[in-house]
Amino acid sequence: MNDYNSSRRQFLGAGAALLTGTLMANGKLWGMPAIIDNFGKSSSLIKGVQIGVITYSFREMPDQSAEATLQYVRDCGISAIELMGGPAESFAGAPKNPVDFRAVFPLMRKRNEKQTLTPEEQQQLDEAETKMKAYRAEMAQWRATAPISKFEELGKTYKKAGVSIYAFKPDAFGMQNTDTEIEYGMRAAKALGATQVTLEHPSNDAHTLKLGKMAEKVGIKVGYHGHEQQTYTFWDTALAQSPANALNLDFGHFVAAGNPTPLEMVKKYHERIVSMHIKDRQTKANGRGNLPWGQGDTPIADALKLIRDNKYNFPATIELEYQIPKGSNSVEEVKKCLEFCKQALA
Repeated sequence: MNDYNSSRRQFLGAGAALLTGTLMANGKLWGMPAIIDNFGKSSSLIKGVQIGVITYSFREMPDQSAEATLQYVRDCGISAIELMGGPAESFAGAPKNPVDFRAVFPLMRKRNEKQTLTPEEQQQLDEAETKMKAYRAEMAQWRATAPISKFEELGKTYKKAGVSIYAFKPDAFGMQNTDTEIEYGMRAAKALGATQVTLEHPSNDAHTLKLGKMAEKVGIKVGYHGHEQQTYTFWDTALAQSPANALNLDFGHFVAAGNPTPLEMVKKYHERIVSMHIKDRQTKANGRGNLPWGQGDTPIADALKLIRDNKYNFPATIELEYQIPKGSNSVEEVKKCLEFCKQALA
C-alpha cells in the first residue's frame, strides 16, 4: 500500500479533470456522464445498509496512488470507503515509504499468527522494521506542518466521483506517535469528510484514554479494531473512558477467535460500533481459515440482515483477506464480495 506511481501533481490534474469532464486513468476514460451515473447506479447503499470497503483490500494492486485507489473503488461499484493513510498522505506530499508492504505484510501476518519464519524471512522483516523506524521519524516531522487543505481537496475529489470517505486509517495514532501526529490525523480525517479514525486497539488504557479525550476536542470518533484477541469485553474500558471511543468491530476475526453467538455482539454494542469489517473466516474449531465468502463459518448474511432490519447506523466494510485466485485481482474479488452482500440483502 506504499508504492505510489502517480505524483501529487498528476493527481491534482486528475482532480481538475474530474470536475471539467474528462480523466484518463488506467486506460479508462472518465467523463462527467460516467460520474453522474456513479451516484445512482453504482451506489453500494443497499436496503439502508451502507456497504463500504477498506482500501487495504487493494494492497496487491500495482499502483497505490490516490488516483488509482479511487479508480479501483469505482470499478468495484463501491460508494463509501475506509481510506488507509498511504494514498491520502502521498497526495498531500508525504515522504515516500521505503518499505514495500506487499512483500512485508504476509510476513507480519505469519509472525502475528505465531508461525515460524525462515531465517531469510526474519531478515527481510528485520530490515523492513529498521527502515520503518527511520521513516516514522521522517513522517513525524512532515505531519507537524502537513497541509490540511490537501485532505479537504482530496475528500471533495472523491465525493465528486461518487465515493464518500467515512473512516481514515493512517499510521498516526499509535503509542509511538506524538500528540502532534495524533491531532494531525484526526484533523486530516475531518478534512476528508470522515466521521471516524480507525486503528488497531493498543491494549493500553492510558493511550485509549488519551485518544478518546483528544477526539472529543476535535469532534471525531475513534474506532478500535481487533484481531483474534477480540472478546465480548475487549472494548469496555475504552468505551467507559470517553464517548468518542468506539468499536471498529472485525466480525470475521471475532468469529475466528472462538466467540460464540457473534450476532449478539452486534446487538449489544450497535450504538457504539462506528464501522464493522466483514470477511468470511472459520471458527477456531475449524481451523480459523480466511475463505472466499460463503465458504467459511462467519454469518455475514445474517449480520447484514440484522443491520438492515434494525436500521443500525454504521457501515459494513468489505476487507478482502482471502487468497486471490490465480487469474483474478483485488478489484474482481471485491466485486464478488459486494454481490454477496446484494444477494444477502435482496
